[in-house]
Amino acid sequence: MRHRDALFRRSFLLGAAALPAAMACRGAQDPARTQEEHARLDELLSELSDRSGEVAPIAQEERQLRRVRLAAAMDRAGVQAFLCEGGASMQWLTGVSWGLSERAFALLVFADGSHAWLSPAFEAEKARLRIAAKGGPGGAIHTWDEHVYAFEPLAALLRERRVERLAIDPAVRWFLVDGLGESFGRSGLHGGGPLIRGLRMTKDEHELELLSHANHLTKQALSATARHVHAGMRSSEIAALVTRAQERLGLRATWNLTLIGTAAAYPHGDTAAQVLGRGDLLLIDTGGSLHGYQSDITRTWVGEGRPRERELRAWHSVRTAQRRAFEAIRPGVECGEIDRVARASLAAEGWGEGYAALTHRLGHGIGVEGHEDPYFDSGSRVVLAPGMTLSNEPGIYVLDEFGVRIEDIVSVTADGARVFGAWQDDPNRPA
Repeated sequence: MRHRDALFRRSFLLGAAALPAAMACRGAQDPARTQEEHARLDELLSELSDRSGEVAPIAQEERQLRRVRLAAAMDRAGVQAFLCEGGASMQWLTGVSWGLSERAFALLVFADGSHAWLSPAFEAEKARLRIAAKGGPGGAIHTWDEHVYAFEPLAALLRERRVERLAIDPAVRWFLVDGLGESFGRSGLHGGGPLIRGLRMTKDEHELELLSHANHLTKQALSATARHVHAGMRSSEIAALVTRAQERLGLRATWNLTLIGTAAAYPHGDTAAQVLGRGDLLLIDTGGSLHGYQSDITRTWVGEGRPRERELRAWHSVRTAQRRAFEAIRPGVECGEIDRVARASLAAEGWGEGYAALTHRLGHGIGVEGHEDPYFDSGSRVVLAPGMTLSNEPGIYVLDEFGVRIEDIVSVTADGARVFGAWQDDPNRPA
């Protein structure tokens, strides 16, 4: 406890930034202390205000059109229904969220555009309220009792609707597929990945607006954080600022990976305590959710002081690889080619071939999930099309020395690509 008290006797700035460490000392059961910590951060970040209302969330009418589009795709594929559990596809199609458990709760969309729900009987009223909330999508709720299990009632519903071929969302768990196979017949079950991915990969204008705004807000949060970063701060202190800055701007479910110096040599970091020294590189990978759509931005910069020559060279090499990859993005090009362009750029700058420096894929799709199809990896044969959104995040990682990554979200346009927000052009600041 003395350590905690000492933390709060420090200067105002450092006291505000030291909150996670203090929280660890006192536990998470003190609402008054949490409010005090938020108040300290809020005063530091007072210039930031909620901007989430600048873009409207997806309306139920838009989700209905998504189900109509899915129905048309099913008709072309020769299947009569699509099944998904709680998760990204259900959220995208209906706006309804439902946690996963051993009890099956599912959505069925039929090839005529209608839909229905499967729910445990004792959860039916809760499901009705959840589905109806905020002008929800409605739909009949079919129930199953605990001693019966979900499989036979679901199979009976499919037979009643004359379904012979059922497409299954790739995120549906095996126990449900296996049990349904016993009751409905395995020959009637088919992978629904191509159907739903084909729709979700290409974003409409409203989705692009949401993604753009979410990523603008995360960049604004990083710029605000950078104004309060100085040598002597722990990574946890900096992370607290990043989190609160995004929350003040209106993002929800925020997350961040804040790494200093050698810790950044591991792309996903390590658990060692880190303190920012003069000249150290600071890598922050962070994002949040805006009306269900995700941001994901990485910035690497020197928190205070001058960067070391080798690390500065690495930063510029990463920046060059990112720009060259961006310039290669256009409709008709395979995703794998963009990954190869970035690796060739790093190799030409002397950082080695293949995965020598860039140890992960170049990027991932993003939408209602932080990571979703398509992916910038050299094995991908997915052809880029207007409306696809992906991260462009090359990096250089040298174990026991440093790590550099710069990440921006880009969208494919009719004749190339655009970036959501400003690029990072200076290794001394994030924007």
